[in-house]
Amino acid sequence: MITPSPTPAATLPPVRFKVVPEPPVHRDAESDDTDSGENGEPTPIERGQRAIPLVPANEAECCARLADRLSLPARDAAREWLTFLRALGLVAETDSGFRRQREGPDKEDLAAVFNEQVYGVREVLAVLDEAEKPLPADAVIERFAEHIPQWERFRYPDPEAIWDERVERLLGWTVYFGLAERVEDGYRPVEKSGLS
Repeated sequence: MITPSPTPAATLPPVRFKVVPEPPVHRDAESDDTDSGENGEPTPIERGQRAIPLVPANEAECCARLADRLSLPARDAAREWLTFLRALGLVAETDSGFRRQREGPDKEDLAAVFNEQVYGVREVLAVLDEAEKPLPADAVIERFAEHIPQWERFRYPDPEAIWDERVERLLGWTVYFGLAERVEDGYRPVEKSGLS
């Protein structure tokens, strides 16, 4: 009897994180207001990463530190930030807890890591790319609905409400990372010259 060999882990698609925290202030068409760390101030991402110790700490301690450094309203928001920092490669989970990575992606590489590691980013950008004109958030949410994972439809009593909020947050982060821009009529992708 021949038994099929197991699929090597290397051929499985990488797991992408789904949780994203509330994004910093959006850039918009009229102003460049964003908590982007210009003027020498650390960005929220930098402050969040620095809140996590180099020596592993448990989730409760890390969440308390994040809540303090980022002035977060609740532990759930801190947990979202902890997961997001892991997705960006800035925090690692070990057997002993969570620790800050000594080396993480450069600021310039964070957008690419965000695009690669967070579920929904590619899909939101594809929705924007396919549109002939800027789309308001509700139109992006409507077009994104086909990308909600099937098992998530059974996990929550109202999966659309969960994913509506996630897509709005993803839009904010795509603007923050310079992958999309917010204009008067909605959102549109940012053209990257020389990139394919």
